[in-house]
Amino acid sequence: MDRSSQIIRTSVIGIVANVLLAAFKALVGIIAGSVAIVMDAVNNLSDALSSVITIVGTKLSQRPADREHPFGYGRIEYFSAIIIAVIVLSAGITSLIESVKKIIEPTQPSYTTATLIVIIVAIVVKLVLGWYVKKKGQQLKSDALIASGSDALFDAIITTATLVSAGVMLIWGFSLDGILGALISAVIIKAGVEMLFSPVNELLGARVPPDLIKAIKQEIMAFDGVRGVFDIILHNYGPDVMIGSLHISVQDTMSAHEIHGLTRRISMQMYVKHGIIMTVGVYAVATGENQCAELQSKVTKLLAAHKELVQVHGFYYSEKDKMVSVDVVPDISCHDDAALCRQLTEEIQTLAPDLQVGIVIDHNYSE
Repeated sequence: MDRSSQIIRTSVIGIVANVLLAAFKALVGIIAGSVAIVMDAVNNLSDALSSVITIVGTKLSQRPADREHPFGYGRIEYFSAIIIAVIVLSAGITSLIESVKKIIEPTQPSYTTATLIVIIVAIVVKLVLGWYVKKKGQQLKSDALIASGSDALFDAIITTATLVSAGVMLIWGFSLDGILGALISAVIIKAGVEMLFSPVNELLGARVPPDLIKAIKQEIMAFDGVRGVFDIILHNYGPDVMIGSLHISVQDTMSAHEIHGLTRRISMQMYVKHGIIMTVGVYAVATGENQCAELQSKVTKLLAAHKELVQVHGFYYSEKDKMVSVDVVPDISCHDDAALCRQLTEEIQTLAPDLQVGIVIDHNYSE
């Protein structure tokens, strides 16, 4: 079963569980003649909304790429997670308002045997459902499922607080509804805000996991002929689609045919193993004993003395155009790229006074 099918199946389980719980509450409410329990059953039907949103979002995200959206619709899953997180956040704010009202104007709730039975059953069902859905969401890397599972768990926590309050009320005659409700509401609001972070960060272009970057570098360095891997940039277009680019350095003695074959093999492996549509660029490393290799060694040694530079690559020399260029990656302590560029240009110019010097300031987008 593929990822989307598992997400849909898990969401269907959530809907079924909420419908069965609603039916149980409605039956108990009718038998006990409790309007409150019947209305709570209706509320459980609305709890299935997050699972419905997850299913709709997953289905829409599977739409094939078209002219307007050449990378597909995978990012719709992030919007689904945002909607569910907003629902959780709204529930927390509403609960906080009602809890504060109860603190200001305390009420004396009454609990019956039917009410306590409903509360206990609801806690068990919501705990099991929330744990299962959230765990599947983490396994499938689905923010929508994680948010949906958290929603169910919060329902269980709120209901548990109701049970605790009922126990205190029955034993000591003191109502904790307002105080417990306010504390739990604050926790739910905090969690709702945190739920928003992950999908919003993905839409904004969050940094990819460092383990993935490390794996990509190790795999590419294992190819014969690759001397280095640089400039890795990855864009997430949904859980199943990632577009990226990188550069490899090879000896300048490799033919165009050999380079073509090498970059094609790398691109194929990135797609098959990681689902990444990868564009591979090439830097040539000067070899042998010639002017280019000598200048490359001098420039690299000069730049290596700069502690603020974490990487030097992409050296290029053209005798015909009388120019030399090199790419550098400064660390986060460097905030003035223009000043750094001027300084490095002046230093390299002393090594090659007759050449035009070009410094390319790169930034680390993946590590």
